[in-house]
This record gives sequence, C-alpha cells and structure tokens, in this order.
Amino acid sequence: MAHLVLASASPRRRDLLSQAGYRFAVQASSIPESRQPGEDAIRFATRLAREKAEAVFAQRPSSALEPWMVLGADTVVVCDSEVMGKPTDDADAARMLLRLSGRTHHVVTGVAVVWGSSSPAVELAAELTQVTLRTLSPDEVARYVASGEPMDKAGAYGIQGYAARWIPRISGCYFNVVGLPVALVTSLLEGVELRLQPKGSRSE
Repeated sequence: MAHLVLASASPRRRDLLSQAGYRFAVQASSIPESRQPGEDAIRFATRLAREKAEAVFAQRPSSALEPWMVLGADTVVVCDSEVMGKPTDDADAARMLLRLSGRTHHVVTGVAVVWGSSSPAVELAAELTQVTLRTLSPDEVARYVASGEPMDKAGAYGIQGYAARWIPRISGCYFNVVGLPVALVTSLLEGVELRLQPKGSRSE
C-alpha cells in the first residue's frame, strides 16, 4: 500500500479527502503561486498542482520503504479573461466579488499525483465547474469581506460558507468549487494504486 500525502494546508481539501475515506498525511508546500505570461487557467492550475506535489515528494525520507503518492491541487476562478487566485487584501477581495456579481464564471481545479519510490511519475488532470452568482450590493460585499471568509479562497468566496446564499446554480462538480474534485481525485489515485501493484497480483 502506498503512503498518501496531501500537499496542501487547506482544511477544506483535508476534510473532503477524509470524507472520501482516505488515510493520509498532510505536508504543505510553499511554492510561489504566480502565473506565467500567456498561461491559461487550466495550465496554470495544473502546473501549480504538479509543482506542489513534486516539492513534497522531493522531501520524502530516504528511509521510506513503501512508495509515495503525493496529491497536489490548485483552484482558480475565471471570469472573462481574468484568472483569479486568492485575494491579496480586502480591496482585492471586494474587487473580485463585484466583478463576479450577477455573472456566471468558471472554477478550475488542477490536480496532480506524483508517485513512485525513486524517480517519480506524474498524473495530471483538471476539473471545471460553472458557477452563477446573483447580483451583490456594495454593502453585502463589504460585510462579507469584513468577515474574513474570502481571504484564503480563489475568487474571494467560499461556496460552502456564507456565500452559499448568493449562488443559485452551478453546473458540474460541487466539490471542485470547494477545492477538491473528489471523484476525479479518486480516479487518479485508483489508477496509480493499480500501477503500483506487482504485476502478478493484478486481477486480469
């Protein structure tokens, strides 16, 4: 059985992975989350997910006997051509929310599994969900920003929190908007587990 590590400090990702029945360690990475010139949302999110997972995989103990699977993820919000990560301050959070107000946007989560014993292999995927926000007043936005909830979330809102009252519809995976597309992650992890099995033990 492989040793599973979540390369994220997000309590939401940790909770979702636990709810899905996984046992894992948590080891956050601290790579810069800056977008490269011309990088679209999917490439940006999957690159960050891969870099987070690779950074943690590189820190595995040399004495580790079992193979490691390191799960990295990164979520961004896309409105028109703007790719939104976490707000830098209260003013940036308010700007993002007013831009999303009364519109439909996309939430993209890139997922990476880095796995192996010595030289690592990488599996990459991305999930996309459409989210509609009702029209918000400046006062509503100001009160929400003052609560502190938006500050560690892509697009400056959390669908699982107070902002749920503003979201009349989504199209796609709800858990993706929370920060971890659980069904996609399960598919990736099960595929890696199958590859890690000795050839003779695989069912035909």
